Amino acid sequence: MTKFIKATVIALTATVSVTASAGVAGAQGLPPLSQNKYVNDRLISARAADRIRRECPSIDARIIYAYSQARALKRYAEKQGYSGRQIDAFLDDKAEKKRIYGIADSWLTQQGAKKGDPESFCRVGRQEIARNSIVGSLLVAR
Repeated sequence: MTKFIKATVIALTATVSVTASAGVAGAQGLPPLSQNKYVNDRLISARAADRIRRECPSIDARIIYAYSQARALKRYAEKQGYSGRQIDAFLDDKAEKKRIYGIADSWLTQQGAKKGDPESFCRVGRQEIARNSIVGSLLVAR
């Protein structure tokens, strides 16, 4: 994974979750970001897109677009009342990251992607690009 892609994925991830030990988002009484459907859907989509572009040799990431989406997601979380500190706390939360990765991997399997079969990831990627889904919007076919 290139450093820029990794940083983008980390930025998306950090933007949308809080540490498991926090439980709630602090004094505001906000629920954890891990319970926010909008945020989770986008984070899961970013992980799925990252897996597709790494497994499929004919699909790349739309890096600048992905980065702009990461920034937009951070702004969304902040507007919901989450602090930068709460958002950044996810960087140390391996359990939340594992949860997101697991959901994305399950979704990819349900769509027909198979470990060790690059064409299956390409097929899913092309379908998502054609659908202009969140996953597809983060990808580009070569």
